[in-house]
Amino acid sequence: MNARILIVEDEPAIAELIAVNLRHAGYTPVQAHDAASARQQIDSALPDLLLLDWMLPDSPGIELARRLRADVRTRELPIIMLTARAQEGDKLTGFEIGADDYITKPFSPRELMARVKAMLRRASPMAADEAIAIGGLRLDPVTFRVTAGVDPVSLSPTEFRLLHYLMTQPDRVLSRARLLDAVWGDHVFIEERTVDVHIRRLRLALQPTGHDRLVETVRGGGYRMLPA
Repeated sequence: MNARILIVEDEPAIAELIAVNLRHAGYTPVQAHDAASARQQIDSALPDLLLLDWMLPDSPGIELARRLRADVRTRELPIIMLTARAQEGDKLTGFEIGADDYITKPFSPRELMARVKAMLRRASPMAADEAIAIGGLRLDPVTFRVTAGVDPVSLSPTEFRLLHYLMTQPDRVLSRARLLDAVWGDHVFIEERTVDVHIRRLRLALQPTGHDRLVETVRGGGYRMLPA
C-alpha cells in the first residue's frame, strides 16, 4: 500500500526534491506551502505521515503540530519536523509539542527516506512493503498477492486492504469504526455494517483453506485477527 505523505514546506525547490525522492521510494507525496493549506489537505484526507517545516509563511509549523496533537482525529498522525534550527532547546520544544522525529537542514535525502520508512513501519504497518504471514496465510503488499500455503487466494481490492490491516494488528480487537477509517479512509462516510459485509466476503474467500477461522468476531467489540 503506497503511503500518502504530506510535505508542508514553503521553499518549492526543497519541497519538490523531497517529493521526487518519496515517489522514487514508492510513496505518494502531496504538497502544501503553508499551514492553512496543510490543514485543508489534512481535513480532506488524513495522510499517513506529515513532513512539517518549522518556519512557514502564515504560522509556525510547530503551532500546526500543537493543534494537530490537540485534535482527537489527528492526535496519532506521525510528524517529522524539518528545520534549520539545530539548537538542543529547539529540538526539545519540537518533541514536547508532539513531533515524532526531527531532521535539521540541510539533510541527506537518503537519511530522510530512512527516517520516513522507520516512522511508517512503527506508526502505520499497512504503509510498509514487507510481506506478512500468519498461520500459513501470506500477504504481499507489493505484488498484491495472498496465498494460503501454496494456494492463491482471490480477493477484491477492498477485501485485500481489510485483510492487510487485520494482519498488521494481530490479536487486537478492532472496532468497525476503526476498520472503516483504516481501510476506507476517515474522509469517507459509509455505514458500519459495510464492514460486516466485507468481513463475510473475506471469510468466504479464506474458507476453502480453513483460514477463515483466523478472523474472529468479538461480540460488542468488532473483529480480531487471531495470531495463528
